[in-house]
Amino acid sequence: MLDVVSLSKTYPTPRGPLTVLADVTFSLAPGDAAAVTGPSGSGKSSLLYILGALEPPTSGTVSVDGINPFSYGPADSAAFRNRAIGFVFQDHCLLPQLTVIENVLIPTLVPSPGAVNGDERARARQLVERVGLADRMDHRPAALSGGERQRVAIARALVRSPKLVLCDEPTGNLDHAAAENVAALLFELAAGQRATVVLVTHSAALAARCPIRFELADARLQRVS
Repeated sequence: MLDVVSLSKTYPTPRGPLTVLADVTFSLAPGDAAAVTGPSGSGKSSLLYILGALEPPTSGTVSVDGINPFSYGPADSAAFRNRAIGFVFQDHCLLPQLTVIENVLIPTLVPSPGAVNGDERARARQLVERVGLADRMDHRPAALSGGERQRVAIARALVRSPKLVLCDEPTGNLDHAAAENVAALLFELAAGQRATVVLVTHSAALAARCPIRFELADARLQRVS
């Protein structure tokens, strides 16, 4: 469950405070998929970073599965984020020197660098197979297409079975066919583990895939479907 209550974000500027989010309140249940659309510069990425506990709100609260990550210190907040939140960015953000399976396993290394247990490795392999890259397991990102790299990024985001999956323009760099494939995989795999999905996008086609849609404009978030 994702609960957001009276969330606001203001940045200082030479001309005075700039409010990009004002009194944002909504809830999403496990398995929900929501799209956030709006003009460039409207605050969509700021909202995503706050939901992902990467940036604190100016006021208001965020809770994921009943936990407010901003109540933690930096180390505990980072551990919670790694455990409970998965991220998929427009740029796949894969490490070029690592293979597909090694990239997928990165989130599992954070608590104990260098130590991956058998269950984690088995889950990573299963996810790589599910995204259709079983025969690319030992390839490095340079040997993959853009769509294949983004499929690896999805597998990495889901490897720890997060409660919340946040996506920032996950198909923005892909052609139509690859975008359709990546979007289908994202929703299928996230639904399979009952993760809540929030994605920011300028793509009307991608937003239309989400049963819940919000529009962000003038610092206000409004549900449109």
